[in-house]
Formats: sequence, C-alpha cells, structure tokens
Amino acid sequence: MTDRIYFDNAATTPLDPRVWEGMRPHLPQPWGNPSSMHREGREALAAVEAARRQVAELLGAEPGEIVFTSSGTEADNLALQGVLFAAGLRDCHAISSAIEHPAVLACCRHLQRLGVALTLLPVDSQGLVDPADLERALRPETRLVSIMAANNVTGVVQSVEELARISRRHGALFHSDAVQAFGKIPLDVRRVPLDLVSLSAHKLYGPKGVGALYVRRGVSLTPLVHGGGQEEGRRSGTENVAGIVALGAAAELARAEMAAEAARLVQIRDRLIDAIIAMVPNAYLIGDRYCRLPGHICLGLSGMECEAIKLLLELDGLGFAVSSGSACSSHHAGQPSHVLEAMGFDAPRARGSVRITLGRFNTQQEAERFLELFPRAVASLRPLGSLARAG
Repeated sequence: MTDRIYFDNAATTPLDPRVWEGMRPHLPQPWGNPSSMHREGREALAAVEAARRQVAELLGAEPGEIVFTSSGTEADNLALQGVLFAAGLRDCHAISSAIEHPAVLACCRHLQRLGVALTLLPVDSQGLVDPADLERALRPETRLVSIMAANNVTGVVQSVEELARISRRHGALFHSDAVQAFGKIPLDVRRVPLDLVSLSAHKLYGPKGVGALYVRRGVSLTPLVHGGGQEEGRRSGTENVAGIVALGAAAELARAEMAAEAARLVQIRDRLIDAIIAMVPNAYLIGDRYCRLPGHICLGLSGMECEAIKLLLELDGLGFAVSSGSACSSHHAGQPSHVLEAMGFDAPRARGSVRITLGRFNTQQEAERFLELFPRAVASLRPLGSLARAG
C-alpha cells in the first residue's frame, strides 16, 4: 500500500514531534501534583504556569485569564453555563447562531430547558452571520452572545470583531468557540473585545484530552466542576500536566509560524479549489470563497450528494483521509448537516458535503496527487438521476 495522505485536519491534527518532545518529559516524571508544596509538586506547577503563559501570549491575554479544561467541549460548556448560572438564569436571554458546533448548541438547548430565553441567528447562503441580525436580536436582558470564530464544517470565518463590538455596546458578554480558528488565524483579545474564548489542543498539533477557556478578567463564572479549587476555583481537578505542557508548546509554535503556515496553506487550498472545479463540472464550493480558514475546503457534487459516503470510501481506498462534514457528527452520518441546512441546502444536498482540510504537514505534492485521483473517484459514482431511474 502506498503512503496515506491525511486531509482531515479539521477533525484532529497529527501530534507535532516538537510538541511531543515538549510533553514527553512530563509523562514518566516529574510526577508531582501541582497542588503539592514539595519539589516535585513545584516542578509540575511551574510547567503548568509556563504553558499558561504560552497560551495567553498567542491570544494577547494575561496568564491568569486562561483556565485549562479537558477539551473544547468542556470549555464551551463552562463559558455558557458558567456565565448564565452566575447571572442567575432568571430573565436571562442568550444569543447564538444556527451553525454552531454541537458543544454549543446542545448546551444552549440545555439552558433553554432551564428557563433561559434563546435566539439562534440565521446565516446567509455563504455561512455568514449578518451583524444587523445580531443588533436586532439583542435585548436589555441579553447576558451572553456565543458565535464561533470559524465553522468546523465549511471553514467559514465569522466577523467576530464586529459581532463582539455590537454585543459590548449592548452590555452583553461575547463568547467565541475558536477551536477551529485558534493558531490558524490571528485572535487578539487586546484588540477584539472577546470576553470568553474556547480552545482545544488536538486541533493545533497537540494531544487529545486538553483544552482551555479564556475568561476576561472581571467576568463572573460559576464552575461546573467542584472540588479542590484548582484553576483559581474555576475548574477543579488535578491538572493534566503533560497535556497542558503540550498545549503550551503547540501555542508557542503557532505564534512563531502561523503567518507563514497560513500563506502556504492558502496557496495549496486555492490550487485545489480551482483545479477541482475546473476538472469536475458538477463540483461546487460550499461557503464564502475567501472568508475561510487557510486550509479548509468544503465541496458539494451537484446530483451526487447522496453518494458522498461512497466517495469518501473510494478516496479512502485510494489512500486519502477526507471527511463528510463534522467528525463529531459521524455517528449521524445519514442525517443532513444542520450547518448546511441553515445555509439553505435541502435535505439531500445537506447530506452530501466533502470536507478536505489541510494542515502543517501537508505538501503541494500531496495536493497534486489528490488532483490526479479525485476525478477517478467521482467518476465511480452514480448520479442521483440514474439512481432514480434504476429504482
């Protein structure tokens, strides 16, 4: 079998060897608990605090504004539930968008059942939230607005700066799920009035099982996890020292390399988009052409959307790892994507996206190999019309 080519970096990224080297010493030793006062504990605590500084520097934050969590999902839940529980839930209104990650949408629905009034903003056909819609939706009792920085399905980047400024003018806190965007596009909380930002290591060439939440100083947050009072009482539980160190190392690398890496990935991304649309007449790009993450491509194949899973398997057999929509929704693979439905796609078309996401270790040569074989994979499909005639 030839070497496989991994084009599913939006689902998870490979562990960068430099991140592994940074975390490896903290796996067997030092084994101290960061809450302990002896030398081993102090060494572990020093490693955690160094990582906190590294993550904060990439965001333009203060180290004390970073709360380490087990995942981006936990960070989202801590942000939404933490703020609204602190506000007392009664007479609270929250705003989010119809295309959020399930970690946000499911949490919003949970809060709605507890009595929080909820507004989900629509998006246009390109996947973008209209700031005017947010302006109209805000109320005096709106406590929190949560809009993702970049969508995990389409890769479309939202104008979070403008949305956050509108929210602040109306006295509402602004949260952004930046799990897909962190380390890929600039996010500077000194310039953009973001109050809470969710992050995850495994989308940034770090390990799974560790994330973080930025909480602007002064924001009241009720903890979800109670116990020993770690993370200044905001998230109890003994810290995952090795994972936290890895997240810090990943953030440090991203701070140094993000600009050059983004420029390189944009070139490969645009080459793939242009060539695929030229070679495959029924292929179309989903989402705004330019307001998207550097390495993110979401495609549809007109008339063949119902064959998306077969196409993925065909590509898998040819040595390419790509996906259909969000990896977090793969156990609902037969269901339409709520993101694409919100963008106006009907149910058959909303089932049929192909997501090609590039990362740090992908090359132009891999892209050219993909362009050689992708038309062959598409040619193996049966158009929707032929399926209807066969039935």
